[in-house]
Amino acid sequence: MSLKSNPGLDPKEIEQLKKECKEAGKKFVYFEDELNDEPDNVEEFVHVQFVGEYKGQEAIFDAVIYSLRLHYNSIVYETAERQAMKSFPLYIPVENRDETYTSNEAMDEEVELFITELIEEIEENEEIKLSEHLEIDEDFEFGIGLEVCLNVDEVNDKVVTKFVDDYLSGNFKLNPTLFSFKTEAED
Repeated sequence: MSLKSNPGLDPKEIEQLKKECKEAGKKFVYFEDELNDEPDNVEEFVHVQFVGEYKGQEAIFDAVIYSLRLHYNSIVYETAERQAMKSFPLYIPVENRDETYTSNEAMDEEVELFITELIEEIEENEEIKLSEHLEIDEDFEFGIGLEVCLNVDEVNDKVVTKFVDDYLSGNFKLNPTLFSFKTEAED
């Protein structure tokens, strides 16, 4: 999508978002998912919109901000699942199953246990290390898409406010340090 036809650059849409931000008393608003469901890790992931300048013109930024730990856990799980699929070629990940899938609970349990063991091994050996990152998508369907991964325990109002303030003022800096995490044992 070209920037010219992007509705997130429409002055009417921008004014509407500015009004919503003013009503909220913040520089951003939380974007409510059309499905009206909250992700499982709501304290580690938010979706916000704010108005700023992009390439010399006002634009709506549509940002997902999530914790580095959430991103790390996702990457580690995907890595372990790929390794497990090599050992269990008949295993079909849940997200790839369709109506023709025939359930095999015994194999599923065995694979999940194997994945858990692989995750523990990956974490123990610190095989995966990640750093904060920011991705900008100007081909986003509404405004300028931002994907922001921060090394914070929780993505709360304070974290979002600091990010938006720093981003809008040009003072946002990513921490280049590589991190790995260990899964906390549940009681």
